[in-house]
Amino acid sequence: MTTRLLLLWAMLQATAFAEIKMMTWNIDGVRREALVYTPAAKNGSGKMAVVLAFHGHGDTAENFQGVDLEKSWPQAIVVYPQGLPSLHDGAPGWQVERGKDGDRDLKLVDQMLAKLHQQFMVDDDRIYSTGFSNGANFTYLLWAERPRVFAAFAPVAARIMPSVQLTVPKPVFHIGGTADRQIPFADQKQAIEAARRANKAMGKGETCGLHCTRYDSAGGEAVMTLIHNEGHVYPDEASPMIMEFFRKHPRGGR
Repeated sequence: MTTRLLLLWAMLQATAFAEIKMMTWNIDGVRREALVYTPAAKNGSGKMAVVLAFHGHGDTAENFQGVDLEKSWPQAIVVYPQGLPSLHDGAPGWQVERGKDGDRDLKLVDQMLAKLHQQFMVDDDRIYSTGFSNGANFTYLLWAERPRVFAAFAPVAARIMPSVQLTVPKPVFHIGGTADRQIPFADQKQAIEAARRANKAMGKGETCGLHCTRYDSAGGEAVMTLIHNEGHVYPDEASPMIMEFFRKHPRGGR
Protein backbone atom coordinates (compact mmCIF):
# COMPACT_ATOMS: atom_id res chain seq x y z
CA MET A 1 0.00 0.00 0.00
CA THR A 2 1.38 3.40 -0.95
CA THR A 3 2.06 6.15 1.55
CA ARG A 4 -0.80 8.19 0.04
CA LEU A 5 -3.26 5.32 0.53
CA LEU A 6 -2.00 4.70 4.05
CA LEU A 7 -2.55 8.33 4.95
CA LEU A 8 -6.06 8.24 3.43
CA TRP A 9 -6.84 5.11 5.45
CA ALA A 10 -5.55 6.81 8.62
CA MET A 11 -7.77 9.81 7.96
CA LEU A 12 -10.81 7.59 7.52
CA GLN A 13 -9.98 5.74 10.72
CA ALA A 14 -9.40 8.90 12.78
CA THR A 15 -11.48 9.14 15.91
CA ALA A 16 -14.43 11.48 16.23
CA PHE A 17 -12.41 13.34 18.85
CA ALA A 18 -9.63 14.47 16.53
CA GLU A 19 -8.77 15.72 13.07
CA ILE A 20 -5.64 14.45 11.32
CA LYS A 21 -3.41 16.05 8.72
CA MET A 22 0.10 15.79 7.35
CA MET A 23 2.42 18.66 8.25
CA THR A 24 5.76 19.22 6.54
CA TRP A 25 8.97 21.14 7.17
CA ASN A 26 12.09 21.84 5.13
CA ILE A 27 15.17 21.40 7.29
CA ASP A 28 18.60 21.85 5.72
CA GLY A 29 17.05 21.09 2.34
CA VAL A 30 15.37 17.87 3.50
CA ARG A 31 11.59 17.42 3.62
CA ARG A 32 10.36 16.30 7.04
CA GLU A 33 6.85 15.05 7.77
CA ALA A 34 4.57 14.29 10.69
CA LEU A 35 1.02 13.09 11.17
CA VAL A 36 -0.71 15.60 13.43
CA TYR A 37 -3.92 14.94 15.37
CA THR A 38 -5.70 18.09 16.53
CA PRO A 39 -8.75 18.24 18.78
CA ALA A 40 -12.09 18.56 17.02
CA ALA A 41 -13.41 20.41 20.09
CA LYS A 42 -11.22 22.89 21.95
CA ASN A 43 -11.00 22.93 25.74
CA GLY A 44 -12.29 25.78 27.88
CA SER A 45 -9.09 27.82 27.96
CA GLY A 46 -8.46 27.47 24.24
CA LYS A 47 -4.87 26.36 24.88
CA MET A 48 -3.85 22.83 23.92
CA ALA A 49 -1.21 20.44 25.18
CA VAL A 50 1.25 18.97 22.65
CA VAL A 51 2.52 15.38 22.74
CA LEU A 52 5.36 14.36 20.40
CA ALA A 53 5.47 10.59 19.79
CA PHE A 54 8.55 9.06 18.13
CA HIS A 55 8.45 5.63 16.48
CA GLY A 56 11.11 2.97 16.88
CA HIS A 57 14.02 2.25 14.51
CA GLY A 58 12.76 0.83 11.24
CA ASP A 59 9.17 1.84 11.92
CA THR A 60 7.03 4.59 10.41
CA ALA A 61 4.75 7.33 11.68
CA GLU A 62 1.84 5.70 9.82
CA ASN A 63 2.34 2.49 11.75
CA PHE A 64 3.21 4.01 15.13
CA GLN A 65 0.05 6.10 15.20
CA GLY A 66 -1.64 2.79 15.96
CA VAL A 67 -0.72 3.28 19.63
CA ASP A 68 -3.67 5.73 19.67
CA LEU A 69 -2.32 8.26 22.13
CA GLU A 70 -4.89 10.79 20.95
CA LYS A 71 -7.74 8.56 22.14
CA SER A 72 -6.48 8.84 25.72
CA TRP A 73 -6.26 12.65 25.65
CA PRO A 74 -8.53 13.94 22.87
CA GLN A 75 -8.03 17.57 23.95
CA ALA A 76 -4.29 17.42 23.14
CA ILE A 77 -2.41 17.86 19.87
CA VAL A 78 -0.60 14.56 19.19
CA VAL A 79 2.25 14.54 16.66
CA TYR A 80 3.71 11.39 15.08
CA PRO A 81 6.87 12.53 13.22
CA GLN A 82 8.56 10.42 10.55
CA GLY A 83 12.21 9.55 11.09
CA LEU A 84 14.81 9.74 8.31
CA PRO A 85 16.96 6.84 7.05
CA SER A 86 19.84 6.24 9.41
CA LEU A 87 23.39 6.35 8.11
CA HIS A 88 24.37 2.88 9.32
CA ASP A 89 21.53 0.74 7.89
CA GLY A 90 19.16 3.02 5.97
CA ALA A 91 16.17 2.27 8.22
CA PRO A 92 14.19 5.27 9.51
CA GLY A 93 15.08 6.42 13.01
CA TRP A 94 16.33 9.18 15.28
CA GLN A 95 19.58 10.62 16.55
CA VAL A 96 20.42 9.58 20.11
CA GLU A 97 23.35 11.91 20.84
CA ARG A 98 23.95 15.63 20.43
CA GLY A 99 25.84 16.48 17.24
CA LYS A 100 24.97 13.24 15.43
CA ASP A 101 23.52 13.39 11.92
CA GLY A 102 23.83 17.18 11.90
CA ASP A 103 21.37 17.37 14.80
CA ARG A 104 18.67 16.83 12.19
CA ASP A 105 16.09 15.61 14.69
CA LEU A 106 16.70 18.26 17.33
CA LYS A 107 16.23 20.81 14.54
CA LEU A 108 13.02 19.04 13.53
CA VAL A 109 11.61 19.30 17.03
CA ASP A 110 12.46 23.00 17.21
CA GLN A 111 10.75 23.71 13.89
CA MET A 112 7.75 21.48 14.61
CA LEU A 113 7.03 23.32 17.82
CA ALA A 114 7.57 26.70 16.16
CA LYS A 115 5.03 25.86 13.45
CA LEU A 116 2.53 24.45 15.95
CA HIS A 117 2.79 27.71 17.90
CA GLN A 118 2.02 29.62 14.71
CA GLN A 119 -1.07 27.57 13.87
CA PHE A 120 -2.53 26.69 17.28
CA MET A 121 -2.89 28.03 20.79
CA VAL A 122 -0.24 25.82 22.37
CA ASP A 123 -0.05 25.53 26.14
CA ASP A 124 3.67 26.05 26.80
CA ASP A 125 3.31 24.40 30.19
CA ARG A 126 2.06 21.19 28.59
CA ILE A 127 4.53 20.07 25.93
CA TYR A 128 5.56 16.41 26.23
CA SER A 129 7.67 13.74 24.52
CA THR A 130 7.26 9.99 24.36
CA GLY A 131 8.59 7.29 22.09
CA PHE A 132 9.38 3.61 21.68
CA SER A 133 12.86 2.04 21.49
CA ASN A 134 15.05 4.32 19.32
CA GLY A 135 12.31 6.96 19.61
CA ALA A 136 12.46 6.57 23.39
CA ASN A 137 16.25 7.00 23.33
CA PHE A 138 15.64 10.25 21.44
CA THR A 139 13.11 11.23 24.11
CA TYR A 140 15.89 10.98 26.72
CA LEU A 141 18.09 13.12 24.46
CA LEU A 142 15.32 15.76 24.36
CA TRP A 143 15.30 15.76 28.15
CA ALA A 144 19.04 16.46 28.14
CA GLU A 145 19.03 19.02 25.30
CA ARG A 146 15.62 20.74 25.58
CA PRO A 147 14.69 20.45 29.28
CA ARG A 148 13.15 23.93 29.48
CA VAL A 149 10.80 23.21 26.58
CA PHE A 150 9.17 20.00 27.82
CA ALA A 151 7.02 19.42 30.88
CA ALA A 152 7.55 15.64 31.18
CA PHE A 153 8.79 12.57 29.33
CA ALA A 154 7.65 8.95 28.83
CA PRO A 155 10.22 6.66 27.15
CA VAL A 156 9.17 3.06 26.39
CA ALA A 157 12.00 0.49 26.15
CA ALA A 158 14.88 2.97 26.24
CA ARG A 159 18.54 3.37 27.10
CA ILE A 160 20.62 6.50 27.62
CA MET A 161 23.85 6.94 25.71
CA PRO A 162 26.90 7.77 27.88
CA SER A 163 27.17 11.27 26.39
CA VAL A 164 23.58 12.15 27.34
CA GLN A 165 23.53 13.99 30.65
CA LEU A 166 20.29 14.72 32.52
CA THR A 167 20.88 17.90 34.51
CA VAL A 168 17.42 19.44 34.93
CA PRO A 169 14.83 17.56 37.03
CA LYS A 170 11.78 16.56 34.99
CA PRO A 171 8.88 14.14 35.63
CA VAL A 172 9.48 10.90 33.75
CA PHE A 173 7.55 7.66 33.25
CA HIS A 174 9.79 4.83 32.01
CA ILE A 175 8.17 1.64 30.70
CA GLY A 176 10.36 -1.43 30.20
CA GLY A 177 10.37 -5.21 29.99
CA THR A 178 12.61 -7.54 31.96
CA ALA A 179 12.77 -9.97 29.01
CA ASP A 180 13.81 -7.30 26.49
CA ARG A 181 16.67 -8.61 24.35
CA GLN A 182 16.91 -5.69 21.93
CA ILE A 183 17.51 -3.08 24.63
CA PRO A 184 18.59 -5.24 27.59
CA PHE A 185 16.81 -4.47 30.83
CA ALA A 186 20.18 -3.86 32.50
CA ASP A 187 20.64 -0.88 30.15
CA GLN A 188 17.13 0.31 30.90
CA LYS A 189 17.81 0.12 34.63
CA GLN A 190 20.80 2.40 34.10
CA ALA A 191 18.51 4.90 32.38
CA ILE A 192 16.03 4.72 35.25
CA GLU A 193 18.81 5.24 37.78
CA ALA A 194 20.08 8.25 35.83
CA ALA A 195 16.55 9.69 35.84
CA ARG A 196 16.21 9.10 39.57
CA ARG A 197 19.53 10.82 40.26
CA ALA A 198 18.59 13.80 38.10
CA ASN A 199 15.24 14.06 39.89
CA LYS A 200 16.62 13.46 43.40
CA ALA A 201 14.18 10.57 43.67
CA MET A 202 16.49 7.97 45.25
CA GLY A 203 14.20 6.86 48.08
CA LYS A 204 12.18 3.69 48.31
CA GLY A 205 9.41 3.61 45.74
CA GLU A 206 5.73 3.09 46.36
CA THR A 207 3.39 0.96 44.29
CA CYS A 208 1.09 2.80 41.88
CA GLY A 209 -0.61 -0.27 40.43
CA LEU A 210 0.31 -3.60 38.86
CA HIS A 211 4.04 -3.54 37.94
CA CYS A 212 4.01 0.22 38.59
CA THR A 213 6.35 2.03 41.02
CA ARG A 214 6.53 5.73 41.81
CA TYR A 215 9.59 7.42 43.30
CA ASP A 216 8.79 10.86 44.71
CA SER A 217 11.23 13.57 45.66
CA ALA A 218 10.82 16.52 47.98
CA GLY A 219 13.45 18.54 46.09
CA GLY A 220 13.08 17.27 42.54
CA GLU A 221 10.54 15.56 40.30
CA ALA A 222 8.72 12.25 40.28
CA VAL A 223 9.99 9.13 38.55
CA MET A 224 7.40 6.49 37.69
CA THR A 225 8.13 3.10 36.17
CA LEU A 226 6.07 0.29 34.69
CA ILE A 227 8.23 -2.84 34.57
CA HIS A 228 6.51 -5.78 32.86
CA ASN A 229 7.89 -9.26 32.23
CA GLU A 230 7.67 -9.19 28.43
CA GLY A 231 10.25 -8.40 25.80
CA HIS A 232 10.77 -5.47 23.41
CA VAL A 233 7.12 -4.44 23.15
CA TYR A 234 4.87 -1.43 23.51
CA PRO A 235 2.33 -2.69 26.08
CA ASP A 236 -1.39 -2.27 25.44
CA GLU A 237 -1.79 -0.27 28.64
CA ALA A 238 1.08 2.10 27.84
CA SER A 239 -0.76 4.86 25.95
CA PRO A 240 -3.55 5.48 28.52
CA MET A 241 -1.01 5.46 31.36
CA ILE A 242 1.38 7.79 29.53
CA MET A 243 -1.33 10.33 28.78
CA GLU A 244 -2.64 10.19 32.35
CA PHE A 245 0.91 10.81 33.60
CA PHE A 246 1.26 13.76 31.26
CA ARG A 247 -2.05 15.27 32.32
CA LYS A 248 -0.89 15.18 35.94
CA HIS A 249 2.49 16.80 35.24
CA PRO A 250 2.41 20.26 33.65
CA ARG A 251 5.56 22.33 33.64
CA GLY A 252 6.03 23.95 37.01
CA GLY A 253 3.59 21.54 38.62
CA ARG A 254 0.63 23.91 38.43
